[in-house]
Amino acid sequence: MGHLPELIHDLALILITAGVVTILFKWLKQPVVLGYIMAGFLVGPNLGFFPSVSDSANVATWSEIGVIFLLFALGLEFSFKKLLSVGGSASVATIISMGSMISVGYLAGKLLGWSTMNSVFLGCMISMASTTIIIKTLTDMGLQKQKFANIVFAMLIVEDLVAILMMVLLSTFAVSQQFEGVELAKNIMVLVFFLLIWFVVGIYLIPTLLNRFQQYLNNETLLVVVIGLCLGMVLFAASAGFSSALGAFVMGSILAETIEMKRIEHLVEPLKNLFGAVFFVSVGMMIDPHIIMEHIGTILIISGVVIVGMISFSIVGVSVSGQSLKVAIQSGFCLSQIGEFSFIIATLGASLKVIDEFLYPVIVSVSTLTTFCTPYFIKASGPVYGFLEKRVPQKWSRLLKGYSSEGYSTTVNHRSDWNTLLKKVLSMVALYTLICLSFVFVAGQFLRPWVLREIPSFWGKLLVAFITIAVIAPFMRAMVMRKNKSREFKQLWADSRLNRTGLTMLVVARYIICIFLVMTVLIPLFPNATAVLFVVAMLVVAVIIWSQMIKKHSRRIERTFLENLNRKELLEERMKTVNKQTVKDLLDKDIHIEEVVVSQNSPSVGRTLKELNFKQLSGVNIVSVIRGSQKINIPDGNVRLYPFDKLVVVGSDEEIQQCMDRIEQYKSHDGPEDEAIHHIILSHYVIEANSPLVNKTVREINTRERAECMIIGIDRNGHSITNFPADFVLQCDDVLWLAGEENAIDSFGDKYSEK
Repeated sequence: MGHLPELIHDLALILITAGVVTILFKWLKQPVVLGYIMAGFLVGPNLGFFPSVSDSANVATWSEIGVIFLLFALGLEFSFKKLLSVGGSASVATIISMGSMISVGYLAGKLLGWSTMNSVFLGCMISMASTTIIIKTLTDMGLQKQKFANIVFAMLIVEDLVAILMMVLLSTFAVSQQFEGVELAKNIMVLVFFLLIWFVVGIYLIPTLLNRFQQYLNNETLLVVVIGLCLGMVLFAASAGFSSALGAFVMGSILAETIEMKRIEHLVEPLKNLFGAVFFVSVGMMIDPHIIMEHIGTILIISGVVIVGMISFSIVGVSVSGQSLKVAIQSGFCLSQIGEFSFIIATLGASLKVIDEFLYPVIVSVSTLTTFCTPYFIKASGPVYGFLEKRVPQKWSRLLKGYSSEGYSTTVNHRSDWNTLLKKVLSMVALYTLICLSFVFVAGQFLRPWVLREIPSFWGKLLVAFITIAVIAPFMRAMVMRKNKSREFKQLWADSRLNRTGLTMLVVARYIICIFLVMTVLIPLFPNATAVLFVVAMLVVAVIIWSQMIKKHSRRIERTFLENLNRKELLEERMKTVNKQTVKDLLDKDIHIEEVVVSQNSPSVGRTLKELNFKQLSGVNIVSVIRGSQKINIPDGNVRLYPFDKLVVVGSDEEIQQCMDRIEQYKSHDGPEDEAIHHIILSHYVIEANSPLVNKTVREINTRERAECMIIGIDRNGHSITNFPADFVLQCDDVLWLAGEENAIDSFGDKYSEK
């Protein structure tokens, strides 16, 4: 047998060990991530009882690919529009929780005598809960439909984005070894600039290309295309000075806005699971028992800080955001662990060689310990709330109920037309200015050197200026002319002359910004003619504004972008029974709306709503039954449930949980699960001379109803007849080929001999 490369040997060892250990952890009802870490510990270099990985460098490469796919899959679930939809409540709660934990972690590191860099990384690592662990735990416990789960999921979305920003800032801090205000602000601005440009350009180009070539994109081709896009963005981010994880996350978030997102997510999931498993195994390989024993006190202290800090600050954050004390306690006890992002940040620190070697196994141990405790803390949240509820003074009753309703009482109707118009115009101007500056930057870095190298003269400079201005012209026209015919603009213009002056100045200001953008293109090319260039820029902008061709091009670009951005959301909204405003209106109530799917093995299948009596037994109201494309709104008691029906129910957490228990429980089986124990077989039946079937037509004998089988063929005189009419007359010695269940065919003759 030929010699196998070490890579294959190591990969086989990792996957076999991970498979066995994760099955064991599944049996113990523990998170699979912990199984991967334990598998890595077993095959790592620090434990001599098992075969170990021979080349750790190969595993490091595979684990880096794992980080890329983990962040890419996270981006697919993220969506910038989803971040906007979670509202200020989750953002406020997350900022309070993360900011407090970063500070506490830094102080804890300093009190333990650690260096500044170790302390900073510790604070960042213990500030983020584990998305994987929380989703898995809530799903296993059947709590994913409760109100607090929605708050937790929204906080995790914000945490993911903050974690991405944190990784970029930590990379900068690790290089400079100090936080400089100007440098920090510059890096944040550059990051936001690139994120915005990547998002805008990606939304415009990628969904358009996917839609155009959709007929050629089977699963295989689509997988190759999206992985290529992911790795391409990884390369681009790395060349721009950012991390590969950021590039993967950005491409995932762009593809999350396409209508192919669910399909892409399904195709990428096996790759994410495979390489993610290798990453978590590599995390386990870093565990050194000697370091753990040496720092066992530190591990216990940090674990205590994580548990107490995450629970306390999350409760405070959720309460401050306006939620009730019950939701805050449930959310806080759910966010009592650290997970995958802590490993990624630890990997970042180790790769940059800015943290000590002991910190990696310490943080892995802390994560393992806190993850084991998570289900027990979630179960304890109910009794803790019950204990506090009885002891909260009456004057603090507002704390129990929360004040989230106040956050939703203000509507757009209370804003002035000026505020509304200025908000729209300023956001549009900022966006289009950034897009134009990005194109100017790219032209200056790539287009200008190439053209001037080929045409080193005045005409070469003129060509560069023409191409650059032609590219940004549609955006400059939109910047000046958009919103000038909006309802707010027309209303303000008609109200008073003073408003007209202000509106005119607003248009002029946008015109001046466009002149500035044109000047940024011309001055580097013609530095000695500034005064002339200003006049030229004024004329160029005027031509751009009045050009009908640029007007059409500008509207086409904007229409394409908005269609790509909103297509998936419009399709999802069309399928939803309850709109977003209704969900928001219920946020301050003790009830909320959820969708519950009837499983194919549910005992509710085939029974009517009257028989099931959900209102009396669980307290929920069923407002709609969705069956495929059919919607039965406000169903009566005669509606019968079928497998995969989707019930839209309204009620409190407890009522919805009781309803789910009644709907989703499976029938108990004493033996193996019932499968198709009755099988269709083929057999033949010979018509004898004394048979009652002689001289009868196929219609007359009615085999379907009387014998529960079907005649699929007739042999007569050595010929097979398969296409026979219903009035075909049977004769003696005909051979009937029957299809049906075995017991029906065995009793075929007896059924026709009965009188």
